[in-house]
Amino acid sequence: MTLDVSRRSLLALGAGLGTSAMMGDMALAKAPKVGTQAQYFYRFNVGDAEVTVVSDGQLVLGDPKGTFTGVPDDELRKMLSDNFLATNNIVLEQNSPIVNTGDKLVLFDTGMGSAQGFGPATGRQQKSLKEAGIKPEDVDAVVFSHGHIDHIGGVVDANDKVLFPNAQYYIAESDFDYWTNYDKAGPQLKAFVDQARKNLLPVRDRLVFYKDDQEILPGIHALSAPGHTVGHTIFVISSGGKSFAYTADLTHHPILLMEKPR
Repeated sequence: MTLDVSRRSLLALGAGLGTSAMMGDMALAKAPKVGTQAQYFYRFNVGDAEVTVVSDGQLVLGDPKGTFTGVPDDELRKMLSDNFLATNNIVLEQNSPIVNTGDKLVLFDTGMGSAQGFGPATGRQQKSLKEAGIKPEDVDAVVFSHGHIDHIGGVVDANDKVLFPNAQYYIAESDFDYWTNYDKAGPQLKAFVDQARKNLLPVRDRLVFYKDDQEILPGIHALSAPGHTVGHTIFVISSGGKSFAYTADLTHHPILLMEKPR
């Protein structure tokens, strides 16, 4: 049997039933607003190691002029607009890899922590860890790429409680000496030194100073990359014949510093 249903007959049916009858229970369904974003982590494997990248949130730098100085302003803004990015507000994503080698759980950098110098969207690392199912007390090692405020700021909380109580900490000695010394950093960087001292001095007795080309932990090699800071370091993590590099702030903007490294 076939039914010949015309558009006119459907309209007539709708007029006869009324709107609410045609909608049925759909008119009554009122789902609550969720009000949250997706969880802020990503997980993948490198050889036999499991890597979880957690976010510390977005770091807002504002106008690029004065921060990114290697190219003319008009070229800078064209690079941004060509990639559908705002030309008057640079936003960085702060991400930290956590490497589970099977024997050790290693976190690279700790984000801004409780410092609010770059806005309220930062300092999310602890929340991201929880979303990823990682407990801070399970972290065996915290490795700092350098001593800037947005990389060492999450060692302690607002009340100076150490957040990774069972970890050994690793940093280049040159960066530790520079960023914990007001005379070396200068008055313009006082906020950076304040945070370095707040976060690094409470774990001073657990700090290990790594050197260039050193295997600081099994499968984790430090490669000196000074320039961004005096002791800035990248790390190559190897497992099961595979490897990846954590470059930290060697390239911290996906367009500007990839297209124009200088």
